[in-house]
Amino acid sequence: MSHDSDDEDPSGLRLFTLDEAHALMPEIRQRAEDLVSLRADMAELAADLRIAGDSAFGGRAELKGMEARFSELQAWFPDNGIEVKGLAPILLDLPAFLDGASVRLCWLEGEPGLGWYHRSELGFFGRRPLPEH
Repeated sequence: MSHDSDDEDPSGLRLFTLDEAHALMPEIRQRAEDLVSLRADMAELAADLRIAGDSAFGGRAELKGMEARFSELQAWFPDNGIEVKGLAPILLDLPAFLDGASVRLCWLEGEPGLGWYHRSELGFFGRRPLPEH
């Protein structure tokens, strides 16, 4: 499987090589863990406020602060050329070319590393395991 990348495709998307994508996975996983933790705190705070009117996590101001932080954390992915396809669970696509075909290297929350891809036009339904490289 070739690792073609010209940094950008004609549509302006950043293109990742397999090596670049694998090298970025520790940071992707850490940022995803931060999002997961904050997502859970936000859900609990919102539920507590709705049900009981107060929460150990704080009040409306803290919820607004969490929402702003969540947006900040989430924005790192598209700022770095990574497509966010879902936030619960987190689903990320990294545009690439493999064997001359436009693909998305695909990572789903909970996966230990980058192990899947799909043709760009197929989406998650077309996921296949990445061949060993």
